[in-house]
Amino acid sequence: MAVKGTAKASGYRCSECGWATVKWVGRCGECQAWGSVSEIGAVTVRTTVPARVERPAVPIGEVDARRAEARTTGVGEFDRVLGGGIVPGAVVLVAGEPGIGKSTLLLDVAARAARSGAGRTVLYVSGEESAAQVRVRAERIEAMARSLYLASETDLATVLGQVDAIDPELLVVDSVQTISSGEVEGAAGNVSQVREVTASLIQAAKARGMATLLVGHVTKDGSIAGPRVLEHLVDVVVQFEGDRHSRLRLVRAVKNRYGPTDEVGCFDLSDVGIVGLPDPSGLFLSHGTATVPGTCVTATLEGRRPLMTEVQALVAPTEIPTPRRATSGLDSSRVSMILAVLDRRAGAPIGRSDVYLSTVGGVRLSEPASDLAVALAVASAIRNESLAPGSIAFGEIGLAGELRPVTGIPRRLSEAARLGFRTAYVPSGVLGSGPTPEGMRVVECPDLSHAVVAALQPVRG
Repeated sequence: MAVKGTAKASGYRCSECGWATVKWVGRCGECQAWGSVSEIGAVTVRTTVPARVERPAVPIGEVDARRAEARTTGVGEFDRVLGGGIVPGAVVLVAGEPGIGKSTLLLDVAARAARSGAGRTVLYVSGEESAAQVRVRAERIEAMARSLYLASETDLATVLGQVDAIDPELLVVDSVQTISSGEVEGAAGNVSQVREVTASLIQAAKARGMATLLVGHVTKDGSIAGPRVLEHLVDVVVQFEGDRHSRLRLVRAVKNRYGPTDEVGCFDLSDVGIVGLPDPSGLFLSHGTATVPGTCVTATLEGRRPLMTEVQALVAPTEIPTPRRATSGLDSSRVSMILAVLDRRAGAPIGRSDVYLSTVGGVRLSEPASDLAVALAVASAIRNESLAPGSIAFGEIGLAGELRPVTGIPRRLSEAARLGFRTAYVPSGVLGSGPTPEGMRVVECPDLSHAVVAALQPVRG
């Protein structure tokens, strides 16, 4: 292909996002990263002449849409996040902290995909473990399949050679930071290597119609390691989340060209592998037969999925000048605000008491809909009186003590009714948002003090 006309100029480029500038700056003007802008030397401006078109453009109505139909991976919760399955030729980047279960999940996906159809071959490339180590894990989690091929490679050219030899329908690379190209200087994992490896694998996936799953590492702050351009190149970015001390794992789509980004998949990680949880609400509720003061159940939304989560509170008198405020699974600053509103607007005597708050099952509550449940759990602990059995509460609390409506109210009430809850304390105006489930009593409360009165008794000092 001919080129004509060149002009040289020095410049600087950000190693994180690729942003370019003519002079050096300490902070990238695009991604705001510090110290990531470095000189790239002489930049040659090229003008490319038109090339001969081998595949001419066709009317949009004549494009075969069947090539973009998703195929199931065999793991229902993973399919839910992807939008029904994985599309041939799609490239999915799966990111998560080390040891959280990415390799276990993708090995299970690879085996189920290999067993799902006749002649469907899957290639699993591991750059971190030997083939023998991968097989031991596969036997432990029962992920053996005749058409699942293993390769332990760290060279990009060899990986592409394996793809040519096997011609798989699904390729799994664990991980993209361990593969390096001999055409690019630097060690595996640096910005140039990661960009080159990912671009080559994407090109192979699109040319062959081969679905590809790439494992990506994350940095200390939880973002995906490597240049941000990787997230723009791939079709789907999936985040693997979870607490190391909990068996619960959540998979959510950060970017998805083929489906929604508000779906969440739930998995249970154990010694025998990782199992999808189509109904995970039971993990976040205590299984005691009697109601206990200081507990309240809320209906939270993870994506579009409603989950029943129990909040537990313990209030204990203290003699120290500054009482303790300890939380687990809740945002501490949000809890401090709720306690201040509860003290000021509902007259709760918590000024000289330690307050401990926790969620059941290790789940983390971040949406404001859990505010009312936190407040009622604390009020219940202060009065040493439990809420009525089968009660739930959800609603956002404002600084004036008012209760604000939240999204997804019909879904929250329907899931609560399905699990046997019969009373819901909610903000005013909820009844007009949709039909009330049969057998469910919905108590509308305009503010926090009314909610405390309705759920318990007036909290007085």
